[in-house]
Parts: sequence; C-alpha cells; structure tokens
Amino acid sequence: MNEVIIATKNRGKAKDFEALLSPYGIRVLTLFDVAPDLDIDETGTTFRENAALKAETVAEKLGKMVIADDSGLSVDALDGKPGVYSARYSGEGATDDRNIEKLLADLSGVPDEERTARFVCVLAVAAPGAETRFFEGTCEGRILRTPAGENGFGYDPVFYVPKEERTMAQLTPEEKSVVSHRGEAIRSLEEQAGELFGEKQ
Repeated sequence: MNEVIIATKNRGKAKDFEALLSPYGIRVLTLFDVAPDLDIDETGTTFRENAALKAETVAEKLGKMVIADDSGLSVDALDGKPGVYSARYSGEGATDDRNIEKLLADLSGVPDEERTARFVCVLAVAAPGAETRFFEGTCEGRILRTPAGENGFGYDPVFYVPKEERTMAQLTPEEKSVVSHRGEAIRSLEEQAGELFGEKQ
C-alpha cells in the first residue's frame, strides 16, 4: 500500500485527507507517526512559500510524497495581516484568545464595512524528483467586534461568513467544511487526485 505523509502533528487535520485518499488505497500518516522530532522553521513570507517549505523538506528527508498546508487570516484593513503569522500574532506563547484580543484591538477604529477579511489555505504536494503542486482555497468574510460561537478554533469566533449569516464558530464541522478555505483547497486537490495518486481501487 502506498503512503502519503501529511506534514502536521495534528491528527485532526489528517482526517480530512484520509477521507480523500483512502479510495486510492493510500495510507495517510502524520509527522507524529513517522518523524515526531522533526520541526520545520516556517521562514516563508507567504502561505505558498511556507506550504512548499514544509512539503519539500519532509519529502526530501523521508523519500515519500508529502502534503503540507499553510493557512491563516488576511485582513484588508491591516494590509493582509496577520497572514502567515496568524497562529503567533500576539507574540511569544500566543493563544487563540490572545490572538483574537490583539486582532480586535488593532481593528478598534475600523468601521464595520471596512472589516473585510478572508481565510486562505494553500496545500503543497511534494515528492522526490517531482515538481511541487499547489492547491488553494479562500473563504470571504468580515471581522466582528465580539466573538460568537463555540465551535472551531483560531479566529473562527470573530470571522463572520455573510452567506451563512453566522460566524465560522457557529457552524457545525460539516457546514464549515462546505464553506471553509481548507475544504475548498481539498476539493481542488480532489479534482487532480487521479493524476496524482493513480486509479481508485
């Protein structure tokens, strides 16, 4: 059986890829399974650079096909910040709550109609001797002034999705996968899956 490594130690993230790849007879492994001590410095300045860095580094070290993602929040009124620094926006020891607090403070004087933002996800698929392929997804919304909802993580409680008339954190996991940036990127990858992974079994 072929194996594909997802360049994350987060098993939850791997579940999305298991559903996609199991019909191709591919076993999904995470860094937790194959290289728990491997840490990759995300030194890129764009989501695409960071995704490629993670995928290519792991593919080279382990000699297998690797899928890596980099994702985050881009706020128009903040010139695209927090961007690639989304997870560590509030500095050393950043938490979701502290990141949201900083974001809301940075947007305190910005009127509602100018609080437009999007979640971005870039998937990079790398393999030894092959050109890295990229798949992208976005979800448009705006930043609320107060958090709402108990689901999700990160900036989900303040990210309002207009077509759902709710925040990302008020959506069920199933609803979120339909509208989310990661869901869109994975569906884009799925369209090329036959070419990348061979025939379904």
